[in-house]
Amino acid sequence: MNEANGLELWGGIECTVNRVADTYFDQMERCGHYQRSGDLELLRGLGLTRLRYGLHWERFCAAGTLEIFAERLGEMQDLGMEPIAGLVHHGSGPPDTSLLDPDFGKKLAGYALALARRYPWIQSYTPVNEPHTTARFSGLYAHWYPHHRNFRSYVRALVNQLRGSVLSMRAVRTVRSDALFVHTEDGGKTWSTPELAELCEQREHRRWLGTDLLCGLVDERHPLFGFLRRHGLTEAEILWFAENPCRPDIVGLNYYVTSDRFLDHRTSRYPRFLAGGDTGREPLVDIEAVRLRRGGIAGAGAILTEAWRRYRIPVAITEAHLGGPPAEQVKWLSGIWNEARETREVGVDCRAVAAWAVFGSYDWCSLVTRNEGVYEPGVFKVRRGAPIPTALAGLVRGLAQGQVVQSEGGWWTRPDRFTFEPVSEDGEDGDGDLDEIFGSGRRCA
Repeated sequence: MNEANGLELWGGIECTVNRVADTYFDQMERCGHYQRSGDLELLRGLGLTRLRYGLHWERFCAAGTLEIFAERLGEMQDLGMEPIAGLVHHGSGPPDTSLLDPDFGKKLAGYALALARRYPWIQSYTPVNEPHTTARFSGLYAHWYPHHRNFRSYVRALVNQLRGSVLSMRAVRTVRSDALFVHTEDGGKTWSTPELAELCEQREHRRWLGTDLLCGLVDERHPLFGFLRRHGLTEAEILWFAENPCRPDIVGLNYYVTSDRFLDHRTSRYPRFLAGGDTGREPLVDIEAVRLRRGGIAGAGAILTEAWRRYRIPVAITEAHLGGPPAEQVKWLSGIWNEARETREVGVDCRAVAAWAVFGSYDWCSLVTRNEGVYEPGVFKVRRGAPIPTALAGLVRGLAQGQVVQSEGGWWTRPDRFTFEPVSEDGEDGDGDLDEIFGSGRRCA
Protein backbone atom coordinates (compact mmCIF):
# COMPACT_ATOMS: atom_id res chain seq x y z
CA MET A 1 0.00 0.00 0.00
CA ASN A 2 1.13 3.53 -0.74
CA GLU A 3 1.20 4.95 2.79
CA ALA A 4 0.88 8.50 1.54
CA ASN A 5 -2.66 8.12 0.31
CA GLY A 6 -3.86 4.59 1.12
CA LEU A 7 -3.98 3.56 -2.53
CA GLU A 8 -2.77 0.00 -3.14
CA LEU A 9 -0.70 -1.08 -6.11
CA TRP A 10 -1.63 -4.53 -7.36
CA GLY A 11 -0.09 -6.61 -10.10
CA GLY A 12 -1.73 -8.82 -12.66
CA ILE A 13 -0.48 -11.58 -14.94
CA GLU A 14 -2.39 -11.56 -18.23
CA CYS A 15 -4.42 -14.70 -17.69
CA THR A 16 -6.89 -14.94 -20.55
CA VAL A 17 -7.88 -18.45 -21.58
CA ASN A 18 -10.27 -17.86 -24.46
CA ARG A 19 -11.59 -20.32 -27.01
CA VAL A 20 -11.70 -19.84 -30.77
CA ALA A 21 -13.46 -22.76 -32.48
CA ASP A 22 -11.72 -25.74 -30.83
CA THR A 23 -8.49 -23.93 -29.94
CA TYR A 24 -7.76 -22.54 -26.48
CA PHE A 25 -5.42 -19.54 -26.13
CA ASP A 26 -3.75 -19.63 -22.68
CA GLN A 27 -1.79 -16.45 -21.99
CA MET A 28 -0.10 -17.73 -18.83
CA GLU A 29 1.25 -20.68 -20.76
CA ARG A 30 2.42 -18.55 -23.67
CA CYS A 31 4.35 -16.13 -21.44
CA GLY A 32 6.08 -19.12 -19.81
CA HIS A 33 4.81 -18.54 -16.29
CA TYR A 34 3.65 -22.12 -15.74
CA GLN A 35 7.08 -23.49 -16.57
CA ARG A 36 9.23 -20.81 -14.96
CA SER A 37 10.11 -20.57 -11.29
CA GLY A 38 11.12 -17.23 -9.84
CA ASP A 39 8.40 -15.08 -11.43
CA LEU A 40 6.62 -14.42 -8.18
CA GLU A 41 9.85 -13.57 -6.41
CA LEU A 42 10.54 -10.96 -9.08
CA LEU A 43 7.15 -9.38 -8.48
CA ARG A 44 7.56 -9.46 -4.72
CA GLY A 45 10.92 -7.78 -5.19
CA LEU A 46 9.14 -4.83 -6.81
CA GLY A 47 6.97 -4.49 -3.72
CA LEU A 48 3.81 -6.16 -5.06
CA THR A 49 1.89 -8.07 -2.41
CA ARG A 50 -1.48 -8.60 -4.14
CA LEU A 51 -1.78 -10.19 -7.56
CA ARG A 52 -4.65 -10.90 -9.94
CA TYR A 53 -3.90 -14.51 -10.76
CA GLY A 54 -5.52 -17.09 -13.01
CA LEU A 55 -6.60 -20.39 -11.42
CA HIS A 56 -8.44 -21.40 -14.52
CA TRP A 57 -11.35 -23.78 -14.62
CA GLU A 58 -10.21 -24.87 -18.09
CA ARG A 59 -6.70 -25.71 -16.89
CA PHE A 60 -8.00 -27.69 -13.92
CA CYS A 61 -10.28 -29.76 -16.13
CA ALA A 62 -7.47 -30.46 -18.60
CA ALA A 63 -5.16 -31.60 -15.78
CA GLY A 64 -7.81 -33.38 -13.72
CA THR A 65 -6.31 -32.23 -10.43
CA LEU A 66 -6.22 -29.08 -8.31
CA GLU A 67 -2.59 -29.88 -7.49
CA ILE A 68 -1.73 -28.21 -10.80
CA PHE A 69 -1.79 -24.93 -8.85
CA ALA A 70 -0.02 -26.10 -5.70
CA GLU A 71 3.56 -25.10 -6.55
CA ARG A 72 2.88 -21.49 -7.55
CA LEU A 73 0.35 -20.93 -4.77
CA GLY A 74 2.86 -22.34 -2.29
CA GLU A 75 5.44 -19.84 -3.54
CA MET A 76 2.90 -17.08 -3.14
CA GLN A 77 2.25 -18.04 0.48
CA ASP A 78 5.97 -18.21 1.24
CA LEU A 79 6.44 -14.72 -0.21
CA GLY A 80 3.53 -13.22 1.70
CA MET A 81 1.55 -12.47 -1.46
CA GLU A 82 -2.24 -12.59 -1.77
CA PRO A 83 -3.87 -13.84 -4.97
CA ILE A 84 -7.11 -12.50 -6.38
CA ALA A 85 -8.18 -15.81 -7.89
CA GLY A 86 -9.58 -15.60 -11.41
CA LEU A 87 -11.57 -18.68 -12.39
CA VAL A 88 -12.75 -17.74 -15.89
CA HIS A 89 -10.99 -14.99 -17.82
CA HIS A 90 -12.64 -14.35 -21.21
CA GLY A 91 -13.23 -18.09 -21.42
CA SER A 92 -16.25 -20.30 -21.91
CA GLY A 93 -15.22 -23.10 -19.58
CA PRO A 94 -13.97 -26.60 -20.43
CA PRO A 95 -15.15 -28.39 -23.60
CA ASP A 96 -18.24 -29.93 -21.97
CA THR A 97 -19.89 -26.53 -21.42
CA SER A 98 -20.19 -23.07 -22.97
CA LEU A 99 -21.48 -19.62 -22.21
CA LEU A 100 -24.89 -20.68 -23.54
CA ASP A 101 -25.11 -23.80 -21.38
CA PRO A 102 -27.97 -23.32 -18.87
CA ASP A 103 -25.84 -25.20 -16.32
CA PHE A 104 -22.74 -23.04 -16.87
CA GLY A 105 -23.17 -21.24 -13.54
CA LYS A 106 -23.81 -24.40 -11.55
CA LYS A 107 -20.79 -26.12 -13.06
CA LEU A 108 -18.53 -23.13 -12.37
CA ALA A 109 -19.75 -23.00 -8.78
CA GLY A 110 -18.79 -26.65 -8.35
CA TYR A 111 -15.26 -25.82 -9.43
CA ALA A 112 -15.15 -22.77 -7.14
CA LEU A 113 -16.20 -24.90 -4.17
CA ALA A 114 -13.54 -27.52 -4.86
CA LEU A 115 -10.88 -24.82 -5.22
CA ALA A 116 -11.89 -23.12 -1.97
CA ARG A 117 -11.80 -26.41 -0.08
CA ARG A 118 -8.32 -27.21 -1.40
CA TYR A 119 -6.92 -23.71 -0.85
CA PRO A 120 -9.00 -22.19 1.97
CA TRP A 121 -6.40 -19.48 2.66
CA ILE A 122 -7.37 -17.66 -0.56
CA GLN A 123 -9.71 -14.82 0.34
CA SER A 124 -10.33 -12.81 -2.86
CA TYR A 125 -12.05 -14.10 -5.99
CA THR A 126 -12.99 -12.90 -9.44
CA PRO A 127 -15.17 -15.81 -10.62
CA VAL A 128 -15.64 -14.32 -14.10
CA ASN A 129 -13.57 -11.49 -15.55
CA GLU A 130 -15.42 -8.94 -17.69
CA PRO A 131 -18.64 -10.91 -18.26
CA HIS A 132 -20.11 -8.12 -20.37
CA THR A 133 -17.09 -7.91 -22.67
CA THR A 134 -16.93 -11.69 -22.97
CA ALA A 135 -20.64 -11.85 -23.80
CA ARG A 136 -20.15 -9.25 -26.52
CA PHE A 137 -17.10 -10.90 -28.05
CA SER A 138 -18.63 -14.39 -27.95
CA GLY A 139 -22.34 -13.83 -28.49
CA LEU A 140 -22.58 -10.54 -30.37
CA TYR A 141 -19.35 -10.06 -32.36
CA ALA A 142 -18.56 -13.74 -33.05
CA HIS A 143 -14.85 -13.36 -32.18
CA TRP A 144 -14.78 -16.17 -29.58
CA TYR A 145 -16.64 -19.41 -29.02
CA PRO A 146 -19.52 -20.04 -29.68
CA HIS A 147 -19.10 -17.38 -32.40
CA HIS A 148 -22.65 -16.06 -32.45
CA ARG A 149 -23.78 -12.66 -33.66
CA ASN A 150 -27.15 -11.85 -32.17
CA PHE A 151 -28.57 -10.18 -29.09
CA ARG A 152 -30.20 -13.33 -27.75
CA SER A 153 -26.85 -15.09 -27.44
CA TYR A 154 -25.22 -11.97 -26.01
CA VAL A 155 -27.87 -11.64 -23.30
CA ARG A 156 -27.82 -15.36 -22.50
CA ALA A 157 -24.03 -15.44 -22.26
CA LEU A 158 -24.08 -12.42 -19.96
CA VAL A 159 -26.62 -13.75 -17.47
CA ASN A 160 -25.06 -17.23 -17.43
CA GLN A 161 -21.71 -15.75 -16.44
CA LEU A 162 -23.28 -13.49 -13.83
CA ARG A 163 -25.23 -16.38 -12.37
CA GLY A 164 -21.92 -18.25 -12.25
CA SER A 165 -20.40 -15.39 -10.24
CA VAL A 166 -23.29 -15.38 -7.76
CA LEU A 167 -23.30 -19.15 -7.30
CA SER A 168 -19.50 -19.32 -7.11
CA MET A 169 -19.27 -16.70 -4.37
CA ARG A 170 -22.08 -18.43 -2.50
CA ALA A 171 -20.15 -21.72 -2.71
CA VAL A 172 -16.81 -20.19 -1.69
CA ARG A 173 -18.41 -18.53 1.31
CA THR A 174 -19.55 -21.88 2.66
CA VAL A 175 -15.83 -22.52 3.16
CA ARG A 176 -14.71 -19.00 3.92
CA SER A 177 -17.44 -16.64 5.07
CA ASP A 178 -15.21 -13.57 4.68
CA ALA A 179 -14.36 -14.26 1.03
CA LEU A 180 -14.16 -11.07 -1.04
CA PHE A 181 -15.83 -10.66 -4.44
CA VAL A 182 -13.73 -8.52 -6.81
CA HIS A 183 -15.97 -8.01 -9.83
CA THR A 184 -14.21 -6.70 -12.95
CA GLU A 185 -15.61 -5.15 -16.09
CA ASP A 186 -14.46 -2.93 -18.94
CA GLY A 187 -14.77 0.72 -17.93
CA GLY A 188 -15.13 2.20 -21.40
CA LYS A 189 -17.62 5.00 -22.02
CA THR A 190 -19.55 5.71 -25.26
CA TRP A 191 -20.40 8.99 -26.99
CA SER A 192 -22.18 9.58 -30.30
CA THR A 193 -23.51 12.07 -32.80
CA PRO A 194 -26.99 13.42 -31.90
CA GLU A 195 -28.63 11.13 -34.44
CA LEU A 196 -27.50 8.08 -32.45
CA ALA A 197 -28.30 9.45 -29.00
CA GLU A 198 -30.88 6.75 -28.24
CA LEU A 199 -28.50 3.93 -29.13
CA CYS A 200 -25.70 5.63 -27.21
CA GLU A 201 -27.91 5.81 -24.13
CA GLN A 202 -28.68 2.10 -24.44
CA ARG A 203 -24.98 1.34 -24.79
CA GLU A 204 -24.30 3.25 -21.59
CA HIS A 205 -26.99 1.29 -19.74
CA ARG A 206 -25.58 -1.98 -21.12
CA ARG A 207 -22.12 -0.99 -19.94
CA TRP A 208 -23.36 -1.16 -16.34
CA LEU A 209 -25.92 -3.95 -16.81
CA GLY A 210 -23.81 -6.76 -15.34
CA THR A 211 -23.04 -4.87 -12.16
CA ASP A 212 -26.66 -3.67 -11.93
CA LEU A 213 -27.82 -7.29 -12.03
CA LEU A 214 -25.31 -8.43 -9.42
CA CYS A 215 -26.40 -5.63 -7.11
CA GLY A 216 -30.07 -6.60 -7.46
CA LEU A 217 -30.97 -3.32 -9.20
CA VAL A 218 -32.76 -4.74 -12.24
CA ASP A 219 -36.54 -4.99 -12.01
CA GLU A 220 -39.46 -3.89 -14.21
CA ARG A 221 -38.41 -0.24 -13.82
CA HIS A 222 -34.87 -0.74 -15.10
CA PRO A 223 -34.22 0.87 -18.52
CA LEU A 224 -33.09 -2.47 -19.97
CA PHE A 225 -35.80 -4.72 -18.52
CA GLY A 226 -37.75 -4.64 -21.80
CA PHE A 227 -34.54 -5.16 -23.79
CA LEU A 228 -33.76 -8.31 -21.81
CA ARG A 229 -37.30 -9.63 -22.26
CA ARG A 230 -37.26 -8.97 -26.02
CA HIS A 231 -34.05 -10.91 -26.38
CA GLY A 232 -35.09 -14.12 -24.72
CA LEU A 233 -34.97 -13.81 -20.94
CA THR A 234 -38.00 -14.66 -18.87
CA GLU A 235 -39.15 -12.34 -16.15
CA ALA A 236 -38.17 -14.94 -13.57
CA GLU A 237 -34.63 -15.17 -14.96
CA ILE A 238 -34.19 -11.41 -14.71
CA LEU A 239 -35.70 -11.06 -11.26
CA TRP A 240 -33.60 -13.96 -9.94
CA PHE A 241 -30.75 -11.49 -9.48
CA ALA A 242 -32.93 -9.08 -7.50
CA GLU A 243 -33.91 -12.02 -5.29
CA ASN A 244 -30.30 -13.24 -5.01
CA PRO A 245 -28.15 -10.08 -4.95
CA CYS A 246 -24.40 -10.51 -4.70
CA ARG A 247 -22.95 -7.04 -4.33
CA PRO A 248 -19.24 -6.99 -5.11
CA ASP A 249 -16.81 -5.98 -2.41
CA ILE A 250 -14.85 -4.09 -5.06
CA VAL A 251 -16.03 -2.95 -8.48
CA GLY A 252 -12.96 -3.28 -10.67
CA LEU A 253 -12.72 -1.32 -13.91
CA ASN A 254 -10.33 -2.43 -16.64
CA TYR A 255 -9.41 0.69 -18.57
CA TYR A 256 -7.49 0.95 -21.84
CA VAL A 257 -6.76 3.83 -24.18
CA THR A 258 -9.20 2.30 -26.70
CA SER A 259 -11.94 1.41 -24.16
CA ASP A 260 -13.94 4.60 -24.84
CA ARG A 261 -15.97 4.58 -28.07
CA PHE A 262 -17.67 7.06 -30.41
CA LEU A 263 -20.66 6.17 -32.60
CA ASP A 264 -21.14 8.05 -35.88
CA HIS A 265 -24.07 7.60 -38.26
CA ARG A 266 -22.19 9.13 -41.22
CA THR A 267 -20.71 5.92 -42.55
CA SER A 268 -19.48 7.52 -45.78
CA ARG A 269 -16.80 9.37 -43.81
CA TYR A 270 -15.01 6.12 -42.98
CA PRO A 271 -13.59 3.02 -44.65
CA ARG A 272 -16.40 0.62 -45.52
CA PHE A 273 -15.07 -2.20 -43.33
CA LEU A 274 -15.68 -0.11 -40.20
CA ALA A 275 -19.44 0.07 -40.69
CA GLY A 276 -21.85 -2.24 -38.91
CA GLY A 277 -22.20 -1.60 -35.20
CA ASP A 278 -23.15 -4.38 -32.79
CA THR A 279 -24.51 -7.00 -35.19
CA GLY A 280 -22.70 -5.87 -38.33
CA ARG A 281 -25.88 -4.53 -39.93
CA GLU A 282 -26.47 -1.18 -38.22
CA PRO A 283 -25.86 1.96 -40.36
CA LEU A 284 -23.10 3.36 -38.15
CA VAL A 285 -19.43 3.11 -37.30
CA ASP A 286 -18.03 2.38 -33.85
CA ILE A 287 -14.64 4.10 -33.47
CA GLU A 288 -12.15 4.42 -30.65
CA ALA A 289 -12.92 7.82 -29.12
CA VAL A 290 -9.22 8.60 -28.84
CA ARG A 291 -8.97 8.58 -32.66
CA LEU A 292 -11.96 10.81 -33.33
CA ARG A 293 -13.44 12.69 -30.39
CA ARG A 294 -12.17 16.21 -29.83
CA GLY A 295 -12.56 15.77 -26.08
CA GLY A 296 -10.49 12.59 -26.15
CA ILE A 297 -11.03 9.83 -23.63
CA ALA A 298 -12.92 10.09 -20.34
CA GLY A 299 -9.91 9.14 -18.25
CA ALA A 300 -9.58 6.81 -15.29
CA GLY A 301 -10.64 9.44 -12.76
CA ALA A 302 -13.96 10.07 -14.46
CA ILE A 303 -14.67 6.35 -14.86
CA LEU A 304 -13.89 5.61 -11.21
CA THR A 305 -16.02 8.52 -10.02
CA GLU A 306 -18.97 7.43 -12.14
CA ALA A 307 -18.86 3.87 -10.78
CA TRP A 308 -18.52 5.08 -7.18
CA ARG A 309 -21.50 7.42 -7.48
CA ARG A 310 -23.61 4.71 -9.11
CA TYR A 311 -22.99 1.92 -6.60
CA ARG A 312 -21.28 3.38 -3.51
CA ILE A 313 -19.06 0.30 -3.54
CA PRO A 314 -15.26 0.60 -3.33
CA VAL A 315 -13.72 0.82 -6.79
CA ALA A 316 -10.35 0.04 -8.38
CA ILE A 317 -8.61 0.07 -11.73
CA THR A 318 -8.04 -3.66 -12.09
CA GLU A 319 -6.14 -3.52 -15.41
CA ALA A 320 -3.87 -0.66 -16.44
CA HIS A 321 -1.92 -1.50 -19.58
CA LEU A 322 -0.85 0.20 -22.78
CA GLY A 323 0.70 -1.47 -25.78
CA GLY A 324 3.54 0.57 -27.22
CA PRO A 325 6.97 2.03 -26.41
CA PRO A 326 8.10 1.78 -22.77
CA ALA A 327 8.10 5.56 -22.32
CA GLU A 328 4.44 5.69 -23.30
CA GLN A 329 3.61 2.77 -21.03
CA VAL A 330 5.14 4.66 -18.11
CA LYS A 331 3.05 7.74 -18.93
CA TRP A 332 -0.14 5.67 -19.05
CA LEU A 333 0.38 3.89 -15.73
CA SER A 334 1.62 6.97 -13.89
CA GLY A 335 -1.32 8.97 -15.25
CA ILE A 336 -3.86 6.38 -14.12
CA TRP A 337 -2.20 6.16 -10.70
CA ASN A 338 -2.38 9.92 -10.22
CA GLU A 339 -5.98 10.10 -11.40
CA ALA A 340 -6.91 7.33 -8.96
CA ARG A 341 -5.09 9.13 -6.16
CA GLU A 342 -6.90 12.37 -6.98
CA THR A 343 -10.29 10.65 -6.86
CA ARG A 344 -9.51 9.50 -3.31
CA GLU A 345 -8.75 13.07 -2.35
CA VAL A 346 -12.26 14.16 -3.37
CA GLY A 347 -14.04 11.34 -1.56
CA VAL A 348 -14.15 8.42 -4.02
CA ASP A 349 -13.36 5.15 -2.24
CA CYS A 350 -10.77 3.97 -4.76
CA ARG A 351 -8.75 1.12 -3.34
CA ALA A 352 -6.15 0.12 -5.93
CA VAL A 353 -4.58 0.28 -9.36
CA ALA A 354 -3.37 -2.97 -10.91
CA ALA A 355 -0.33 -2.87 -13.18
CA TRP A 356 -1.47 -5.34 -15.78
CA ALA A 357 0.23 -7.83 -18.01
CA VAL A 358 3.34 -7.88 -15.82
CA PHE A 359 4.94 -10.47 -18.11
CA GLY A 360 3.35 -9.13 -21.27
CA SER A 361 0.62 -10.48 -23.53
CA TYR A 362 0.22 -12.14 -26.90
CA ASP A 363 -1.96 -11.47 -29.95
CA TRP A 364 -4.35 -8.95 -28.47
CA CYS A 365 -3.94 -6.95 -31.69
CA SER A 366 -6.16 -9.63 -33.25
CA LEU A 367 -8.32 -9.91 -30.10
CA VAL A 368 -6.72 -13.30 -29.47
CA THR A 369 -8.41 -14.82 -32.50
CA ARG A 370 -5.19 -15.84 -34.25
CA ASN A 371 -1.96 -17.45 -33.07
CA GLU A 372 0.57 -15.08 -34.63
CA GLY A 373 2.91 -14.57 -31.70
CA VAL A 374 2.59 -10.77 -31.61
CA TYR A 375 3.99 -9.91 -28.19
CA GLU A 376 3.52 -6.77 -26.07
CA PRO A 377 5.90 -6.39 -23.09
CA GLY A 378 4.63 -5.32 -19.68
CA VAL A 379 6.53 -4.68 -16.46
CA PHE A 380 8.88 -7.40 -17.69
CA LYS A 381 9.75 -8.40 -21.20
CA VAL A 382 10.05 -12.15 -21.69
CA ARG A 383 13.00 -12.79 -23.95
CA ARG A 384 14.33 -16.31 -24.62
CA GLY A 385 12.24 -17.50 -21.69
CA ALA A 386 13.68 -15.06 -19.14
CA PRO A 387 11.87 -11.99 -17.77
CA ILE A 388 13.83 -8.76 -18.20
CA PRO A 389 12.67 -5.57 -16.38
CA THR A 390 11.34 -2.78 -18.57
CA ALA A 391 11.00 0.91 -17.74
CA LEU A 392 7.71 0.06 -16.04
CA ALA A 393 9.52 -1.99 -13.40
CA GLY A 394 11.16 1.10 -11.95
CA LEU A 395 7.85 2.93 -11.86
CA VAL A 396 6.12 -0.01 -10.16
CA ARG A 397 8.84 -0.24 -7.53
CA GLY A 398 8.59 3.47 -6.84
CA LEU A 399 4.80 3.45 -6.55
CA ALA A 400 4.91 0.45 -4.24
CA GLN A 401 7.38 2.32 -2.02
CA GLY A 402 5.10 5.34 -1.79
CA GLN A 403 6.97 7.65 -4.13
CA VAL A 404 5.08 10.54 -5.66
CA VAL A 405 5.41 10.45 -9.43
CA GLN A 406 4.69 13.11 -11.99
CA SER A 407 2.61 12.21 -15.02
CA GLU A 408 2.51 13.78 -18.43
CA GLY A 409 0.22 13.19 -21.36
CA GLY A 410 1.15 10.54 -23.88
CA TRP A 411 0.20 10.22 -27.54
CA TRP A 412 -3.48 9.93 -26.56
CA THR A 413 -3.45 13.65 -25.62
CA ARG A 414 -1.67 14.98 -28.71
CA PRO A 415 -3.19 16.32 -31.95
CA ASP A 416 -1.53 13.57 -34.00
CA ARG A 417 -3.74 10.97 -32.24
CA PHE A 418 -6.54 11.64 -34.74
CA THR A 419 -6.97 9.04 -37.45
CA PHE A 420 -10.18 10.67 -38.70
CA GLU A 421 -11.44 14.23 -38.84
CA PRO A 422 -12.26 15.11 -35.22
CA VAL A 423 -15.85 15.57 -34.11
CA SER A 424 -17.72 16.63 -30.98
CA GLU A 425 -20.86 15.18 -29.46
CA ASP A 426 -22.88 17.82 -31.30
CA GLY A 427 -21.64 16.29 -34.55
CA GLU A 428 -19.54 19.28 -35.56
CA ASP A 429 -16.57 18.35 -37.71
CA GLY A 430 -13.08 19.68 -37.46
CA ASP A 431 -11.93 22.39 -39.84
CA GLY A 432 -10.06 21.39 -42.93
CA ASP A 433 -8.20 18.33 -44.07
CA LEU A 434 -6.38 16.21 -41.49
CA ASP A 435 -3.15 16.24 -43.47
CA GLU A 436 -3.22 20.02 -43.55
CA ILE A 437 -3.95 20.28 -39.82
CA PHE A 438 -1.63 17.62 -38.46
CA GLY A 439 0.73 16.78 -41.27
CA SER A 440 1.13 13.39 -42.91
CA GLY A 441 2.71 11.64 -39.92
CA ARG A 442 -0.40 10.99 -37.83
CA ARG A 443 -0.18 7.87 -35.78
CA CYS A 444 -2.39 4.80 -35.87
CA ALA A 445 -1.22 2.65 -32.96
